[in-house]
Parts: sequence; structure tokens; C-alpha cells
Amino acid sequence: MKTKIAVAQGDGIGPEIMEAVLKIFAANDVQLEYEYVEMGKSYFDAGHSTGMTVAAKQTIEELGILFKGPMETPKGKGVKSINVTARKVWNTYANQRDFRTLNGVETVFSKAGIPINLTIIRENIEDTYGGIEHMLTYDVAVGRRIITRPGSAQVIRYAFEMARRKGYTKLACGHKANIMKLTDGLFLETFQEIAKEYPDIQSSDIIVDDLCMKLVTQPQKFQAIVLTNLQGDIVSDLCAGLVGGLGFAPSANIGDNISIFEAVHGTAPDIMGKGIANPTALLLSGILMLRYMGFTENAATIENALLYTLERGIHTGDFGNKSIPAATTIGFADAIIANLGQVPSDGGVTGKSNVEIKTGLHHHLKKNKLTVTRGIKEEMVGVDVFVEAGDLQPAELAELAKKRLTDNFDLVMISNRGTQVWPTGSIYTELVNEYRVRFEKKPGKTITQKELLHIAADFSEDVKVCSVEFLMKFGGKIGYTLAQGQ
Repeated sequence: MKTKIAVAQGDGIGPEIMEAVLKIFAANDVQLEYEYVEMGKSYFDAGHSTGMTVAAKQTIEELGILFKGPMETPKGKGVKSINVTARKVWNTYANQRDFRTLNGVETVFSKAGIPINLTIIRENIEDTYGGIEHMLTYDVAVGRRIITRPGSAQVIRYAFEMARRKGYTKLACGHKANIMKLTDGLFLETFQEIAKEYPDIQSSDIIVDDLCMKLVTQPQKFQAIVLTNLQGDIVSDLCAGLVGGLGFAPSANIGDNISIFEAVHGTAPDIMGKGIANPTALLLSGILMLRYMGFTENAATIENALLYTLERGIHTGDFGNKSIPAATTIGFADAIIANLGQVPSDGGVTGKSNVEIKTGLHHHLKKNKLTVTRGIKEEMVGVDVFVEAGDLQPAELAELAKKRLTDNFDLVMISNRGTQVWPTGSIYTELVNEYRVRFEKKPGKTITQKELLHIAADFSEDVKVCSVEFLMKFGGKIGYTLAQGQ
């Protein structure tokens, strides 16, 4: 009995490369059945603001696996990316991208005889990809960067399990915790805690800018790296450049109930319909999917055939030896089919017999999963009030703020773009028309949420209040950062 999965062909070259990949699957007798779903640009244009039909959503949630081609999100229409929406709606919290040197794909590293074989695991649903932004004033925009302990734990634990499954001995955490001490700090802290459960894997951490430098100078020193969403996005595309580009970069989006396997390159509308697109990235993503689902023998056979085909110099027009005529999309697929059963000169990959096949959801949910950490003592210690203050200088704003003090509070700091400008600062700090004004409770005082909101309400009689954030302690540890220069 064949296993049914959802397939979205994609936009631009998507249908062409999907046809090629599914033809290879059929030739290797992969026991899959496909239910095609309606997603992508044409469905945005038809008025579906999410980029997919209701029926498509229901099908994917029923089957649990989505195999998709590249998709385009219309520009300038205020709609969210269909690719990001799909990952977030279905909680595919871990994005796995494997990068390896491929014979026949020439890069500066292959020319130098430096082999690359590394995996990037990117947190997939949090961080700046929450897309929560506001204009506080005409001149000031802010975005919320959401990093959670449960979300970090999910992707980090997956990274360690992946490393163990692949036989890796090292896993690094890329971060910017030296600057983003609470958000990246939480991600790094979670990594260090979970690392204790995996003594067989050497764990380390590295600041992301240093990581980028080392990846382009010594990529062979890395096996696997786990990062937050935006940083992982940038680093994974950097790594694609190391092995020949996004045309050779597979992508898997793994969730507990639904997983998505896709090519992450563009839709290439300039070559759409010409039959010359390179299907390698989508095929590699499909191989990841087969392996994930339990079709391990099929995955190994197809991957070896691809590697053998590349090794023999067969290529599409976007890469390879230009003295050898380029194959069409289907011609490239036919070459791989002809080479099924062959192995590359390095011995290729081995695959055990197909194991128990994963089908559909692990279980049908009746309510949203909610994770809450309990038993941590919380204490309110103050409030940051973000205000638009017109032409007021810091000292003038401080005088207005002092008028709103009660016996329970002190005015401790005013900052502008994160830099302290009162009670101390520099006349050379350039200002914009949005300040953060910090009120903290006096020692020994007890305050309530209502009092904190009351300060902001009173302050709004003098200035425009744009936003309010409570200052909290958790387990005695402050949950907010100091200003630069404080």
C-alpha cells in the first residue's frame, strides 16, 4: 500500500523540476502516492490571503508531509510569505540544510581539494520571523524579536539528535549573545543545558560574525551548527555558496506533526517553460524526505545515482563543464534514472532496507499545544515607558517624568536608540524623537501592575506614550537589559 503525501508544484520553474523529481521516484519504485494541493502566487492572486486554499490546508494537516517546489509571494500587496507562513502555522521548528562537496560541481574549495560536509540547523518559527513590527513615530520603527525557552529547546534537541543520527562528533551553537544578552543569551543558555545530555557530542559556541569568517576560510572544521532563525537564514545561504549555490542546497522543515521538504531557491521566471532548470536542490530535498519517512533504501539508491551522474560530468546549463553539452531538466532526470544502481567513486552512501514508514500525523490534535514553565518566582521591579517627546532634550524630558513619580518609584534612566542620555550621557549622541524612560521601584517597596500602567497613563498627559514594557525579575535574575553607557 502506497503512502500518500501532499505535493505543491510551486511557481515559475516549480512544476518542471517537480515533474523531474517525481519521475526519478517512479523509476526507483518509491511507494508514494501524491495528492496535489493548491498553493502559491496564483492563489494569492485569486484572493487567498494565506496563499493556499482551505482544502490545501486540510489535506496537508491530514497527511502530515508536504513536498513543495519554490513559491513566489506577490510583492507590495501586504501579504506574508507563503513559505514562512507554512513553516510557522504548522510549527516546523527545525530547518535542516545539508551542504556537501559534489563531484562535478566546481567551487573554490573543490579546486583546492577541501571537502565540505556540514549541516545547518536553523530555528524556524521564532526570532524576527514573527514579523511583529510597529511604527512608534514617523521616524522610528521597531520589531519584536521573540526567542522562547520551549522553542529553543525543541530545535536544539533536534540538532543534537540529528548529529547523533548522522554520526557527527561535534555540534556548535552560533549566536550573538555578547550583544543580545537576553534573546540570544536564552538560546545559548538552553543549548548549554541540553548539551549536558549528550556527552558523546562535543559542544561549543561561536559568535555568529566569527562563525561566518571561519566558514569561508575553514569550512571543513565544522560538522553541524544550530542557530536562531535570522542568523540561521543568513548562514545557511552562505554555506550554499560554499558548495555551488542554492541549486545544490536541500531543505527540510521538521515538526512533531507536520514536516515540509522544499527547494529554497527562487522561482526563476526568466527560464520558466524552457525545460532547462536544475532539479538537483529539489531532488536532494526529496531524498531528505524519503530518509525521514523511512524509505532509506530508496534514498540511498537515488542519491548514489545523482552523485554518479554528477561525477560523470552530466549537468544542466547553470553549472558544470561548459565543453559538455548541457542536459535539459528531464534529460538530467533521465540520466539519473539510467544510473540507478550505480555508485560514485567514493563509495557513495549506504542505506538499510526501508524501515517502518511514517505516515500522516503522529496524532490528531484537539487543541493547541501550550508550554508553560512553572515554579519560577516572578517580581515586578519597574517599567520602561517609550515616548515620543517632540523637540524635548533629555533633561527637559526628565523634569516632566519626575512630575509623575510617586513614593514607590525612582526615575533611573532615559535612553535614545538604546544609548543612555540621562542622567549622564554625551552631547554628541544624536537623538531621534523616541525615548525610553525607565522607572524602578524604590528598595523595600511593593508595586502592582496597575501602578506601572498608572505611571504610563499619567505620563501620557505630557508626552505621547508609544509603548510600555514591564521590568521583571525571574528567580531573582533581572529580565531586562541596561542601556549602552548606563
